[in-house]
Amino acid sequence: MTELTLPQAKARAKSLRADLATQGHAISHAQALELVARQNGARDWNTLHAMLAKAEKPLFHVGQALSGRYLGQRFTGRLLSVSAAGDRFFDLTIRFDEPVDVVTFASFSALRRQIRCKVDRAGISPQKTSNGEPHVVLDIG
Repeated sequence: MTELTLPQAKARAKSLRADLATQGHAISHAQALELVARQNGARDWNTLHAMLAKAEKPLFHVGQALSGRYLGQRFTGRLLSVSAAGDRFFDLTIRFDEPVDVVTFASFSALRRQIRCKVDRAGISPQKTSNGEPHVVLDIG
């Protein structure tokens, strides 16, 4: 089987269905999925789906090194905990390698060593600062 991801397999099925339709061969989406599965050496779509889902590397995992910006300040750190927060978000606990000063005033500091945050699959928090910037922006991919 080729290196294929689940989204790629679904996209191939959609493309295959559209290509066949232009040639006068209408098939259902389910039939297109079955064809993609067989093209990739699987018995059926359910088998291919299970193989691809198992092979996908999780987006976040405990111990993962992370970098990005927290309240506009660059950081590096490690992921202490991760859990799904609905279908679109993850709750993360990040321990910074070096404390992050979250105050922009020259005469005052507030250092953070660890944060809990919510991010989407792109690593961006839905919470924003007063200037509209996300609280957390992770460097992903």
